[in-house]
Amino acid sequence: MNSVKLVKVFGVAALLCFRTTASIYTQHDDKQGDKQSKQDKGGQQRGQQPQQPQQRQQQPRRAQQPQQQRVQQQQQPPQRAQQPQQQQPQRAQQRQERQPPQAQQRSILGQPQRTREQVQTWQQQRGWLQKGEWQGHDSWQQNRAQHWSSDHRSWSQRGGYGGYYIPQQTFGLYFGRQHFFRIRSRPTIYMGYPRFYYGGFSFLLVDPWPEYWHDNWYDADDVYIDYDDGYYLYNRNYPGVGLAITIVL
Repeated sequence: MNSVKLVKVFGVAALLCFRTTASIYTQHDDKQGDKQSKQDKGGQQRGQQPQQPQQRQQQPRRAQQPQQQRVQQQQQPPQRAQQPQQQQPQRAQQRQERQPPQAQQRSILGQPQRTREQVQTWQQQRGWLQKGEWQGHDSWQQNRAQHWSSDHRSWSQRGGYGGYYIPQQTFGLYFGRQHFFRIRSRPTIYMGYPRFYYGGFSFLLVDPWPEYWHDNWYDADDVYIDYDDGYYLYNRNYPGVGLAITIVL
């Protein structure tokens, strides 16, 4: 009987010891599980913190978009303002095409172009001649002045220019002091005066050429045609000396 009791006592003690040990391990595992869950939560929270600066960085980009749109809107008006300027030459060309040919032919002074009949009548009557003007001769050498300062006459002294006017657009392309040239060939005599060609026009030299110019100045010197109160031929080697010329039709 005593042995049986001892067996029972030891069995009960072992059972209690086993339960105590199991509960301890269970509590230990629960604590570790809590720690891991806290660490995981902390890790997630810590892992989410670096994402906050990215979100903050994205916010300024959204704020910058309206500014970029404003800058683009500010840059657009000058482009719109340029459109009328580009259209102006086209409109001007359309207006010129609508105008009659006689109205398009304007002189460099903005005066209406003379008719062909008016120019030819003035030319046939030698309208450049007044009392004392150079009468012209039959040869090139005879049209050389002896005293150019006294033989020369300006267009105002001749009573005004009555010949053909070069249109403004053509004058700007081929005439003026920036467009110099050389006649090259000796001018021929027409109506008693030297005649040469340039820029699609025939010119008559109604003044004598100065006595101090070389015989071949037409080939050796650069000359240009300009307008004052009429048309004049200038030699770049002799500034200020202008020979009166007229256009022949």
